[in-house]
Amino acid sequence: MNLDPTIGAEIRKTRPVVVVSSDAVGALPIRLVAPLSEWKDYFAQNVWHVKLVANNQNGLAKTSAIDTLQLRGIDTQRFVQKLGSVDEVNCRSNCSYN
Repeated sequence: MNLDPTIGAEIRKTRPVVVVSSDAVGALPIRLVAPLSEWKDYFAQNVWHVKLVANNQNGLAKTSAIDTLQLRGIDTQRFVQKLGSVDEVNCRSNCSYN
């Protein structure tokens, strides 16, 4: 997803996101997303960072952090490409909650 332009400390540039909202929610082409960053060990102390281990289903190249503090509504025109998916079953074994 292309997250630019941004202001201040908002997460920026083109990066993977986890889409939190359903296509069935609302009539507008807006999705609630949580951006991903490369996982850093010190994120483990933050309750808002969820560790997501890379695998074939989610299409990530490296272990990442879902940054729930940066949730935002984004127009679907910002989507660049779909890498994969994360579902409840996948997240049980590949996500780490603090």
